[in-house]
Amino acid sequence: MMTAEEKKYKKWIITLSIIIPLVVAMLFGVNLRKLGYDVEPLTFLPPIYATINGITAVLLMVAVSAVKRGNRKLHENLIKVCMGCSVAFLLMYVAYHMTSESTPYGGEGTLRYLYFIVLISHILLSIIVIPFVLFTFVRGIAGAYERHKKLARITYPMWLYVAVTGVVVYLMISPYYN
Repeated sequence: MMTAEEKKYKKWIITLSIIIPLVVAMLFGVNLRKLGYDVEPLTFLPPIYATINGITAVLLMVAVSAVKRGNRKLHENLIKVCMGCSVAFLLMYVAYHMTSESTPYGGEGTLRYLYFIVLISHILLSIIVIPFVLFTFVRGIAGAYERHKKLARITYPMWLYVAVTGVVVYLMISPYYN
């Protein structure tokens, strides 16, 4: 049964789960330089946001380890940091694409197919994972630990995959940045 706190946040979670991908998709198509704005390309951001993805992956693993050892407070704090990292990643990713030309992948053959498989799965799961992360988080802070744990078993591998593949995508495309 859903707690009062979960009910309170349900509409927000659903709304954010729809709005975030739509806004990111819309902003991804906006290039401020092409619109005539005199902005410097933020070409220094990709290694920073890839590092943030890597940090998120490590912190997710440490958070799961902490809760398995019974340290709920450390787990909660680490998950909050992971959520902050995900927001920071998203802001930097959008800022980069709004000020810089997209970099096409230059690899060939099997690596090219592998790159697009990883990229597409990363993008799709990064959208799908949003409501999972938010509902899992709310269940945890609402004290619905059994329901939190049940959903976290699905959320954790998806979120970890998104974080790790974010780094993999960066490493695969980084040789082709200008």
